[in-house]
Amino acid sequence: MAEFERLDVKPGIPPMEAKLVDALPDEPGWQFEPKWDGFRCLVFRDGSEVHLQSKSGKPLGRYFPEVVDRVLQMRADRFVLDGELIIPVGGHLSFDALQLRLHPAESRVKRLAAETPAQLMLFDLLFSKETSYLAAPLEIRRNALVTVYGVEDPEGLLLSPATEDRAVAEGWLAQAGEALDGVVAKRLDDPYLAGERGMVKIKQKKTADCVVGGFRYGTGSKEVGSLLLGLYNSAGKLDHVGFTSAIPAEGRGELTKRLEALVEAPGFTGNAPGGPSRWSTERTGEWQPLRPELVVEVLYDHVTADRFRHGTRFLRWRPDKAPEQCRMDQLRPEARPAELAATLEGAR
Repeated sequence: MAEFERLDVKPGIPPMEAKLVDALPDEPGWQFEPKWDGFRCLVFRDGSEVHLQSKSGKPLGRYFPEVVDRVLQMRADRFVLDGELIIPVGGHLSFDALQLRLHPAESRVKRLAAETPAQLMLFDLLFSKETSYLAAPLEIRRNALVTVYGVEDPEGLLLSPATEDRAVAEGWLAQAGEALDGVVAKRLDDPYLAGERGMVKIKQKKTADCVVGGFRYGTGSKEVGSLLLGLYNSAGKLDHVGFTSAIPAEGRGELTKRLEALVEAPGFTGNAPGGPSRWSTERTGEWQPLRPELVVEVLYDHVTADRFRHGTRFLRWRPDKAPEQCRMDQLRPEARPAELAATLEGAR
């Protein structure tokens, strides 16, 4: 990797992170921005050298060559930017399309880059020309970013909208799960707090009724640790869609007995747990299949490729609902190309 000697802010610096909260701040002094459903990306450029850095510090440039090319086309030639890589597909931002890029075959990456090109959504400036903005308040960083972006061709390069109007932010939050992943709030007088949770994020929570198709025992325990959730697909097969593990300790023993009385293969008749998974929070060890009799309502925040992106939260049992009523269409909001186009248009 190049040395980037003329940059006071070097590759390896961690991005500022966000803490999850329940509601938008309502006091003055906050700036609100959409939370885009993509890959966090720090962008370093020094002349002809470009480096794309992931949230975890890993290089992303080889997986997104079209973004590297776009950065090289910018008029500014010495900067460090903070942003998000996004891929709009069919009225949504496709996190799955981004993950498909993380492939060792260069030929496949180039093909996907041509078929579903990524865009770079910018929302912060850390360094420009000879000036470090790390210690500058957000208000100054934002103005400098607007100046840098203002002379650029917007094709493939976007500037994330920002507002101090809470009502506008509430409108963005209402779109969460389709065009957006939520809303981020930052203090206007805060510096760039690299590696710290210096901002807050708010997500729109949704509920779904799921069949309990199996369970796993807790680590080193004879009691249930997590419930495996399923939904029926269009072919009438029960697909595994995620899990819930926040099971209250009180009553866990009785629940374990209840589940053990229902153990019966196959559990899931469609996609089943245990195969390759991108969801690192879920163990891929042995699981117990159940007769599809129990229905549970869970709280979730996001769906990718017909699966819950993160672990869900147990809300209540639904003895009043038949398992066959728990269908995959709960997780498939109608695609809204016009809505997504309008949202992205606001970022130009």
